[in-house]
Amino acid sequence: MSISSRFSVGVHILALLEYNKENTTTSDFMAASVNTNPALIRKIMGMLKKANLIDVKPGVAGAKLTKDLNEITLLDVYNAVEVVKENELFSIHKAPTIDCEVGNNIQLTLTPILHTAQKALEDQLASVTLEDVVKGFR
Repeated sequence: MSISSRFSVGVHILALLEYNKENTTTSDFMAASVNTNPALIRKIMGMLKKANLIDVKPGVAGAKLTKDLNEITLLDVYNAVEVVKENELFSIHKAPTIDCEVGNNIQLTLTPILHTAQKALEDQLASVTLEDVVKGFR
């Protein structure tokens, strides 16, 4: 199991926009930095725009952050780019057999454990801002 690379690419994009804010940061420039293709960058930028983390104008190169660095958390980025069904990081297999003691109890037993793990992840991501990330570059 892993979180998709959209999360780290989203953070990368936002950090690049801040780091290169005096210049026009194109999707080609970002793609070169991430080492991917510009189409993927534009797709993730669309997700970041929908979450109101960046401002992008159609037909105009470049983008800008819509908030200060200390107002954007890694949880904001995670929520913007990760497609998580019903806001659940973990999924439990459906319809195990109820004729088996394990199958009958696995969902009830695992659900609170997995919710606690997800909450811990979200709390950690919420405690780190983009400012914290960008400080590591300077």
